[in-house]
Amino acid sequence: MEYRLLGRSGLKISTLTIGTMTMGGKGWAKTVGDLGVAESRRLIDMSLDAGVNLIDTADVYSQGVSEEIIGEITGGTRKNGVLIATKARFPMGDGPNDAGSSRHHLVRACEASLKRLKTDVIDLYQLHEWDGQTPLEETMEALDRLVRQGKVRYIGCSNFSGWHIMKALGISEREHRQRFVSQQIHYTLEARDAEYELLPISIDQGLGVLVWSPLAGGLLSGKHRRDKTAEGSRQLAGWDEPPIRDEDRLWAIVDVLVDIAEGRGVSGAQVALAWLIGRKSVTSVVIGGRTPEQFKDNLAAAELVLTAEERSRLDTVSAPPILYPYWHQLRTASDRLGEADLSLLGPHL
Repeated sequence: MEYRLLGRSGLKISTLTIGTMTMGGKGWAKTVGDLGVAESRRLIDMSLDAGVNLIDTADVYSQGVSEEIIGEITGGTRKNGVLIATKARFPMGDGPNDAGSSRHHLVRACEASLKRLKTDVIDLYQLHEWDGQTPLEETMEALDRLVRQGKVRYIGCSNFSGWHIMKALGISEREHRQRFVSQQIHYTLEARDAEYELLPISIDQGLGVLVWSPLAGGLLSGKHRRDKTAEGSRQLAGWDEPPIRDEDRLWAIVDVLVDIAEGRGVSGAQVALAWLIGRKSVTSVVIGGRTPEQFKDNLAAAELVLTAEERSRLDTVSAPPILYPYWHQLRTASDRLGEADLSLLGPHL
């Protein structure tokens, strides 16, 4: 297992992270999975034994049950130096202040997560989504306070747009607050939207990148084909993330993915995960699953190194269109592009 620094911090995390949305099975999360303590312990132990050192969860996963399960498994021990990341922002009750990124909600949410996780500190505390109604100065002050109180070690964001991130980083610098060390984003062979703004920002601003749903809800596992959807999949259960805007493009990507996987004697999932692990600025890929077989297969991706030719085939079939202003920059600014710009435009020069 390889370990990489998380952004501009000194914290090293494994290239694979344990995702826990399948743990709990309460409310909307039941569609994804309903693992209990015993099943979850087996998957977590398997991952830790493979060298994974970060568990990622959120208070909204099964309305806190996922955190409770992790607390039951790791509370008081934190064996193998395991790190815990969680998130807050979504509703945790019916009250008017039971959601959002206000000081009121974040402080209460953090304290509740600490109790459920049976720990005195959260290693990475992430804003789960943007809140356009709370002043960002208030949010960053609340996160800064949690770090200074010793309840949180590092802070990050998830599902922010480029200008949201830059505004937050600007406030942190201006007001001498703790700054984000990472962002958690959706990024796959099928959905490469993050390459327009989010990955260049990570390169330019020194943010670590954690990738959620790296197999596009299972669509890139290799089990789903143009004319077949595997039994037991999230899609058959009504899960609609991520949105697929071009099915022909999706299946063209899957065709190349499966062809490479069959040539290497591995699963399509391993190829999709290995492609992500090898992308510039990606720090760690969050893997999930409901069975030991799924976790075992995903964990093997940490050791799979794709050839330049294999990466080129995947890059080509999944390449996103160059939108404005990037096509204009490509034509007229190619003599003055920086490292962050080249992460998107470099392959087209």
